[in-house]
Amino acid sequence: MSDQTFQSKDSYRKDFPVSWDEMHRNARALAWRLLGKGPGENGSWEGVIAITRGGMVPACIMARELEILLIETFCISSYDVKDQSETKVLKMPGQALEKDGEGWLVIDDLVDTGTTFKLAREHLPKAHYASLYAKPKGAEQTDTFIMEVSQDTWIHFPWDLEIQYAEPMARRED
Repeated sequence: MSDQTFQSKDSYRKDFPVSWDEMHRNARALAWRLLGKGPGENGSWEGVIAITRGGMVPACIMARELEILLIETFCISSYDVKDQSETKVLKMPGQALEKDGEGWLVIDDLVDTGTTFKLAREHLPKAHYASLYAKPKGAEQTDTFIMEVSQDTWIHFPWDLEIQYAEPMARRED
C-alpha cells in the first residue's frame, strides 16, 4: 500500500464528469502526442498494454489511432470507490515482459497516487507510461498525460455514469 493517504470517494471536494466524447477526444490527443515517438521503425510502438479496467477504453482508441495490433492487459488491483487497498498484480502481460516493456505503451485512464504505475514499472521498467488524466501525487510516475486535475477531484468516467438531474453547485453544502 502506498504511504500516501487515499481519500474515499465521499471525501472528494470536486466532481469532474467525463463524457464519452471527451474520453475519445482525450485518448486521440494522447495518441497524437505519441505518434511517431516510439523506439521502432518510423517511430512505431511494439504494442499497447491496458491497465485494467480503466485503461481498456483509452488503450483501444490508442491502438486504433497508432495502428498497433498487439494489445495486452496488465491487471492490477489497487482501490475501489470506497478506499485504497493493497496494490497487487492479478495478471501480467505476456510478450512485453520479454523486453522489460521496451517499445510498449502502458495506458491507464488516470494516475491518482502513482501506485499502479509504480508497481507496473517494477515489471516493465522500459515501457512508456501514459494516461489521460493525472493528479499531482501520481504525475511523476507518468511519462505522458493530457490533463492534470487537483488531488481532491473525483473523475467520473462515462462507464460509471447515468444521465440524471445535477444539483447546481451553489446549492450544494460542502
